[in-house]
Amino acid sequence: MLDKVKQFLGLSNRKTGNQIVISCEKLERRVALLEDGVLEEYNIERDTDRNIVGSIFKGKVKNIEHGLKAMFVDIGFEKNAFLHFWDALPGLDSSVEEVNRANERKSKKKITAKEVPEIYPIGSEVMVQVTKGPISNKGPRITTNISLAGRYLVLMPHSDQSGISRKIEDPKERERLRTILQKLDIPEGMGVIIRTIGEGQRARYFVRDLGLLIEQWRQIEEAFKAKPAPAVLFQEPDLVDRTVRDFLTEEINVVYCDDESAVERMQNLVGQISKRSKKRIFHYNDSVPIFEKFGVQKQIDDAFHRQVWLRCGGYIVIDETEALIAIDVNTGRNKGARDVEKTILQTNLEAADEIARQLRLRNIGGLIISDFIDMKNRKDQQMVYNRMKERLKRDKAKTHVLAISQLGLMEMTRQRAQESLTGSMFITCPYCNGRAVVKSPMSMSVEIQRALHAVMRQKPDVHDIRVIVNPEVLNRLKTEDEELLVDIERKYAGRLTFRIDPTFHHEKFLVLDGSTNQELRV
Repeated sequence: MLDKVKQFLGLSNRKTGNQIVISCEKLERRVALLEDGVLEEYNIERDTDRNIVGSIFKGKVKNIEHGLKAMFVDIGFEKNAFLHFWDALPGLDSSVEEVNRANERKSKKKITAKEVPEIYPIGSEVMVQVTKGPISNKGPRITTNISLAGRYLVLMPHSDQSGISRKIEDPKERERLRTILQKLDIPEGMGVIIRTIGEGQRARYFVRDLGLLIEQWRQIEEAFKAKPAPAVLFQEPDLVDRTVRDFLTEEINVVYCDDESAVERMQNLVGQISKRSKKRIFHYNDSVPIFEKFGVQKQIDDAFHRQVWLRCGGYIVIDETEALIAIDVNTGRNKGARDVEKTILQTNLEAADEIARQLRLRNIGGLIISDFIDMKNRKDQQMVYNRMKERLKRDKAKTHVLAISQLGLMEMTRQRAQESLTGSMFITCPYCNGRAVVKSPMSMSVEIQRALHAVMRQKPDVHDIRVIVNPEVLNRLKTEDEELLVDIERKYAGRLTFRIDPTFHHEKFLVLDGSTNQELRV
């Protein structure tokens, strides 16, 4: 089947082009973006932790903190959502160039942050949209600047400003889109943004998209009037629908999905806008699992290790902490070149490529510090910085990166709208409680001997003592510390017996009275 599809699309050569591979299972849906077979983006959504970023709620103001310049709004979650005063003011994204529309009336006087508590007093109802989902022990972050994303446009019902994405760089194309924008019949008091995917599209696509978004907004308004707070007014589409909306561009050659109903839903969704794009969505029904067939699973397994190898033989190490993400770059096996500076530059350039890729794959956000290998030449440092900026252009999340410092560190931030994949897929290790290390057998031997001295000193009438330990700890006691244990028996005229329990934590041990089997505590 795949060969026929490739032939139909003109992809029968060695390169496979850009593909989207979707796996739909009972508990989760997975989407992988491949560029010539290489995994570039990976997303997961589970029924139990549905993404709420972009969803719209009717909430009730519960508390106002003037010191924080913020208020807390009940939108139906365990923790109230956080609304900063600045997020309650109309505004246009800095990544968008504002365009003045023909016959546009500017709205009345703009409100200031000081007036926000008067507009939304405690107990008042407010329409808000989630900009950042619950992360760790923090509640969602919200805004009153509602925006509805369509295929080519973003509708802003509460803002009369309109604009064009700055990622569209061609001046002639921007001028063409500016003309289209000025002719769109946008309701008074509303604004729209032309998305990057709108580049090169005909005017009728924007007209159709705008009509769908306005109808969607009318339904949200009706729900706001009818439902008591807190209530969901608009649920952001699931991962499959969002993938079609945000990723199915002209650059994507084909979409494969292993669920027939999802394929039909995607084709119907795309068919409203572009019948040509509809023909690029195919149902995968082979016996081999879809992620295995396209080599996605192996790439996922390789990419999510703490240590990630580079083609040149170097590697990067990624450590996620609560405050920041630390990434260390090492030359590893890349030591063959005679020119050391050339080896270092090659490793750092490949590391910049992989770091940008890993940020997208793992959905890492927040403050990120990359420790590149020291480069003496300022020109080399600039090359690595430029490579990183170039690779970050394809990232849909907002990023800001600084030049390499004198210490060889590159600081950057990446928009963090929800938990990283590591945070959502893994739990804290119940064995080490998140420390990622446990005490060595020698350390446990020292602790056990210390406990035996204390117990036998304080309970001189107990002569028969049984100790239960982890098998690895007992191996240390038998092979290296037997003489020390014999000395303890002689000193206190007692008898020590050791038993193993494979279920015991590495750091757990019990000291029991051998005659009563009661635990002895110091």
